[in-house]
Amino acid sequence: MRELGELPELLRDGDVIVVNDAATWPASLRGTVRGREVELRLTTGAFGPGDTVLAVAFGGGDWRTRTEDRAAPPAMRPGDVVLIAGVELVVASVRHPRLVELVMPGGDDGIRTLFAAGRPVQYAHLRHDLAPWDVATAYGGRPWAVEMPSAGRPLSWRILRALDARGVQVAAITHAAGLSSTGDLALDATLPWRERFDIPETTADLIAAAKARRGRVIAIGTTVVRALETAATDRGVRAGEGATELILTASHRRRVVDGIVSGLHDPHESHFRLLEAFAPRDALLDGWQRARAHGLRGHELGDLQIIV
Repeated sequence: MRELGELPELLRDGDVIVVNDAATWPASLRGTVRGREVELRLTTGAFGPGDTVLAVAFGGGDWRTRTEDRAAPPAMRPGDVVLIAGVELVVASVRHPRLVELVMPGGDDGIRTLFAAGRPVQYAHLRHDLAPWDVATAYGGRPWAVEMPSAGRPLSWRILRALDARGVQVAAITHAAGLSSTGDLALDATLPWRERFDIPETTADLIAAAKARRGRVIAIGTTVVRALETAATDRGVRAGEGATELILTASHRRRVVDGIVSGLHDPHESHFRLLEAFAPRDALLDGWQRARAHGLRGHELGDLQIIV
């Protein structure tokens, strides 16, 4: 077992680590529709005034109840108005009893009000309310994510400076990390959904330079892998904005990413299947069992593993 502060020792001069610098939108919004309580969990923070956004809906209760045990939301129809902190969101369509499309307010003031009224999305394995700073990374920028890109949370500026001193360059992308659970098994089976990303020219250039000198590209988190592998070309990585629906498995042949720093994931989770693109399932199961034996924790505020 190693401490995260030892990460620079596991990498070498010429490697590049790529982080997801998306800050976390407080995407749990509580309000009412036709006088009944509803909680909406936005599926992306990458939107602007007047955009249509997909949201997962719940009835009464809160994060202390397991997501799969939450009460059903009030039945909604197109044209219904959800009132949140005095802001009206119009239901554009209903895709599933628990999945609705909403028209966001048309001005910046309404968006700011929702941001101030929202809470971080969290789940029943936690013991206390999360504050906004609990789901922040040291380098967060645009609030595109609705769940924290958690693999990067422990990366302090001290560690980042130590990486730089070792000759390991740090690059960033922005990826709109989405929800990890809806509480509905049929919906959960379709996750992750389409997510936006933005890859700067500087990051694409750093990756190209690393590949040219036989350096490794290490992704901090699964969102980085999905973005970079989606943007992979024969010449490297395509810079600019895009969207990904890529679901990586053992059959995926990686074109860009050589290693990953990731949270610990149970074998039944989709993130575990993504890790099979980096290591054989037997090796991953062995690592997971060792982690459990040592009392290490999974989920977004847990421990990490590195696969290179």
